[in-house]
Amino acid sequence: QTTLAHIIANSSKKNGTRFVTLSATSAKTNDVRDVISQAQNEKRLFKRKTILFIDEIHRFNKSQQDTFLPHVECGTVTLIGATTENPSFQVNAALLSRCRVIVLEKLSVEAMETILMRAVRSLGVQVLGQGDQHGSSATGSSSKSSEFPVYIEEKALNTLAYLCDGDARTGLNGLQLAVQARLAVGKTTPLNITKGGSADGILITEEHVKEGLQRSHILYDRAGEEHYNCISALHKSMRGSDENASLYWLARMLEGGEDPLYVARRLVRFASEDIGLADPLALTQAVAAYQGCHFIGMPECEVILAQCVVYFARAPKSIEVYRAYSNVKECLRMHAGPLPPVPLHLRNAPTRLMKNLGYGKGYKYNPMYKEPVEQDYLPEELKGTDFFKEQKT
Repeated sequence: QTTLAHIIANSSKKNGTRFVTLSATSAKTNDVRDVISQAQNEKRLFKRKTILFIDEIHRFNKSQQDTFLPHVECGTVTLIGATTENPSFQVNAALLSRCRVIVLEKLSVEAMETILMRAVRSLGVQVLGQGDQHGSSATGSSSKSSEFPVYIEEKALNTLAYLCDGDARTGLNGLQLAVQARLAVGKTTPLNITKGGSADGILITEEHVKEGLQRSHILYDRAGEEHYNCISALHKSMRGSDENASLYWLARMLEGGEDPLYVARRLVRFASEDIGLADPLALTQAVAAYQGCHFIGMPECEVILAQCVVYFARAPKSIEVYRAYSNVKECLRMHAGPLPPVPLHLRNAPTRLMKNLGYGKGYKYNPMYKEPVEQDYLPEELKGTDFFKEQKT
């Protein structure tokens, strides 16, 4: 993103357009107002346009983002905002509607391999293909280890291209750390890289690359889009009775630092929304899982959530109650005029006046009858309505 901003800056200078850069991590509202004031003067006095680039714009809160609105709308500045978050969650809807969103996708594995190969050539490191062989024993070298040529396995570059998750910066940093670590160790390996001969060199293998990459955390953002993507995937995997996928998405969230109580709350909802009366014990399982997580916390509670998730994935599913309640809400929303009153025989009559008005009159107390009691419980206007049947649209 920053590289693209520099490209735009160089292009704008040729056209006489001002390019101003601010970072939301350090800039304040007054800094933005100063830039806008200068842009107004430039536009009025010299007819010069101003492009304002805000890096990490999601770090500005909603009120700070509102500062841009009138000036973007009237054309005082052309705003370019860069963010690693989903703008739908982090940028004001009013500001977002005045901008064009350009999504920069992750780099493909092929693109990462090309970038890493360029970096390897610039470092003077030679690549060993699949056909090249090297010895298994390492020999100690002198302190002048940099005098030996440095080699890297082609498999190591391919692995690095996969593990960096489409992030060129991560890939290049991992490569650099792997090279520096091997040079610091100063061990050489006998390599069979020429026909009929061998040579000593410093070899970087797949294991060295993994060590250099230092993948100590999983890509996950508790407050961003990945949070919603993973919980949606977990919900849909349990609904589809895929216990393996359910455990995978649960682990992605917990290992990424998600609050276990958040996951437990969503499981309570799932127990009634998707399982319902097909297995009434599911709700008990979910509440027990929430309490267990509350009692012992992470990491011990992870197996509690795992047990609950697998139980839900294997459980039969029913949306009968969920659909019936949705039909009731739709009935209430679509009702024309005032809602029907509660029938008199269903009303409680704690006072004599209420009894005299007919409250509770004619009500049949069900436990007193051996036979089923025929009695209406819905208002007269809704008599005979069955919310458990599919409603006509």
